[in-house]
Amino acid sequence: MAIESQIRNFLKRTERTIVGIYNYCDIFIRPRVLAYIHGLNLRSRQKNTRNIKKNDIILFSTLRNEAFRIPYFLQYYRNIGVNHFIFVDNGSTDNFMKVVSGQNDVSVWHTKASYKASNFGMHWLNGLLHKYGKGHWCVTVDPDELLVFPKSETRTLVELTDWLDTQHRRSMFCLLLDMYGSGSVSATQYASGEDPLSVAPYFDGKGYVQNFGTARGDVYVQGGARRRVFFRDRPTKAPAINKTPLVKWRSNYSYLSSMHTLSHMALNHPHGHGGLSVTGCLLHFKFLSSLVEKAAEEITRKEHYDNSTEYAAYKTVIDQDQDHLFYEESIEFEGSDQLVALGFMQRGMWF
Repeated sequence: MAIESQIRNFLKRTERTIVGIYNYCDIFIRPRVLAYIHGLNLRSRQKNTRNIKKNDIILFSTLRNEAFRIPYFLQYYRNIGVNHFIFVDNGSTDNFMKVVSGQNDVSVWHTKASYKASNFGMHWLNGLLHKYGKGHWCVTVDPDELLVFPKSETRTLVELTDWLDTQHRRSMFCLLLDMYGSGSVSATQYASGEDPLSVAPYFDGKGYVQNFGTARGDVYVQGGARRRVFFRDRPTKAPAINKTPLVKWRSNYSYLSSMHTLSHMALNHPHGHGGLSVTGCLLHFKFLSSLVEKAAEEITRKEHYDNSTEYAAYKTVIDQDQDHLFYEESIEFEGSDQLVALGFMQRGMWF
């Protein structure tokens, strides 16, 4: 019996070891390999990375036909402290390159390869993060997202990241807030270069749900206008609105699922063991009139998650003229202090 018990214990230990090795390879090694493989599809269109300095904050983003957003996007992020922008242009047919041409703080890689096959752009960005982001605080966002944090109207990312360094925090958790106008999505007209808050200043003040203790240690959050309107019949299928867009990058880090989940579990935790940490929000400006055309295109391309079913949901609601997102619980954005007071983000010990 003693021998049988020893054999069972040995087999259990062996099984745990094999599972551990598999998980390590899946979470740490596989993303690096895929980043290298998919990175072979990238071609440099404008390379100014020689201008990146040691302590610069670098922004990374993948886009397709988003040129109309870029003038304000660049202005906004420069104002809060981003020093260099690295874009992956996935086959744009608009004037994106014309918009960014000659700007010494912008570098661009281009590819016509599959967005879906590249883990929705994350293999491309992981490769560029590994090459240019190591040792830097990096902002990884979509072109329709603007990062806000406590006192971001008067403080910069340099001040924020200096504080995070003193707290030995290597990431900042954010909640994505879907922003919208007072009329229908199809009537929310945006002119390139203007502040999108001028046409889409509202967000849902209630209706958010969160789950803790998922497999990789992250907090999974759903809610906002997408859950309330576009996924009202299947709210559990609504997109995740938790992201970790600000990370002090290391060579063994990788994004696994968009900016929702990173390979090191500690990076996904909103707060540290010592109490509340500073968190932020991403103001999300998807719901402009440009979504009408984009939804039709993405349904055909099927390059987004689950064959672009999210875009199919947008198109169905818009076609039925039910895309009026404003309702009695809508709140007009007033600033970072408001979001702290509402509990959408935290100051932690930073004041």
